[in-house]
Amino acid sequence: MTSHTYSAPWNAPLAKGKIDAVVKLPGSKSLTNRELVLSALAEQSTTLVEPLISRDSELMMAALQTLGAKFERLADRVVVSPIASSQNTDASVAIDCGLAGTVMRFVPPLAGLHAGKVLFDGDLGARKRPMSTTIDSLRELGVQVEQPHESAGKLPFTVAGRGSIRGGELRIDASESSQFVSGLLLAAARFEEGLTLTHSGAHLPSLPHIEMTLDCLQKRGVKASATGESSWRVEPGSISGGEVIIEPDLSNAGPFLAAAMVAGGSVTIRHWPTVTTQVGNEFTWILTEMGATVNLDERGLTLTSNGVIKGIDIDLSIGGELAPVIAALAALADSPSRIRGIGHLRGHETDRLAALTAEINRAGGNCTESEDGLEIFPTELHACEWLSYEDHRMATAGAIIGLRVPGITVENIGTTAKTIPNFTQLWLEMLGASA
Repeated sequence: MTSHTYSAPWNAPLAKGKIDAVVKLPGSKSLTNRELVLSALAEQSTTLVEPLISRDSELMMAALQTLGAKFERLADRVVVSPIASSQNTDASVAIDCGLAGTVMRFVPPLAGLHAGKVLFDGDLGARKRPMSTTIDSLRELGVQVEQPHESAGKLPFTVAGRGSIRGGELRIDASESSQFVSGLLLAAARFEEGLTLTHSGAHLPSLPHIEMTLDCLQKRGVKASATGESSWRVEPGSISGGEVIIEPDLSNAGPFLAAAMVAGGSVTIRHWPTVTTQVGNEFTWILTEMGATVNLDERGLTLTSNGVIKGIDIDLSIGGELAPVIAALAALADSPSRIRGIGHLRGHETDRLAALTAEINRAGGNCTESEDGLEIFPTELHACEWLSYEDHRMATAGAIIGLRVPGITVENIGTTAKTIPNFTQLWLEMLGASA
């Protein structure tokens, strides 16, 4: 498996004045990849309207195609033909997870439903990410998983499916990622007995992502619900197809909303949903706490700011993916910040706590790691090369810092293609005459 192409260092544009922009973002990665999995397991074909087409979703489609799904790409939609049971084969196949957590955690249960051996591997960075919960879960469900001793609990591994999974009751520790829960729930309607799943750890990160998974299942006609604070039940049954409209990615809205806070002015994100399960919706109150004004109307969500950023003390356990944006803003704020509840970010695309600390301090900041988060004391920042660590959210955090600090260059801005393939174009269009 090979890593994706690197881009040349990118000179982050400095904002020369207030921003006044309207931005239309691509579809949600979280929703796109959940709906791709459900479409591959559905009884009928599914049309996904305005899905995200990015490295992560391309990897997901390639993985599902390997298992027998088919995809027809049209201008603003993708038609998915589900995996047919007759396409199960005893032949060995390989799936490239890239650096996509959703591929490495959502697809192995589908491989358990497949008759044959499926090898999972990915980028070098992916081989560092925790996978023992997925591997142990499948073994508990009676699925054979083979892996070299030296890679225990990580990629690569091989799922040797027999074409069916009995299901039943299962206890797991999903403290390192809610994706372990979602991956099992998404496939559980196809288990013979469905699944009653209980999280046994003390901490469960990103609960809104599990709520999103349940919502996606319910809208497909699956009986799925929470049975307690950390337990869920999915009944066996069919998954419907039809048409599914993908919302814009609200987590990816973060850097653009943050830009108006750094430069002053306003940014409108078009088509912001009035009701959503996306954790990015939390930006509406978080950024208000940091000094912005937010308004939702028929045009979308508009954030307005005078350019003064307030520090914040916040528990972000509900959505650690928002942390890089909050940390970048905190480094430019007028008072200290404390971001708590994000210890699990050490197991994301990179160790995001270590990475954010290193890059903020490389730029002259004062950021320290705590056991479960970051403490940031604003200082005067200076020019530097901001490293991305092959992490799209680290790259966009560097772009935010670069709006106010002259001479920030972002190493490998191309890693943003993971979720926003045209990030630099959208960024420059947003800045317009202010850059």
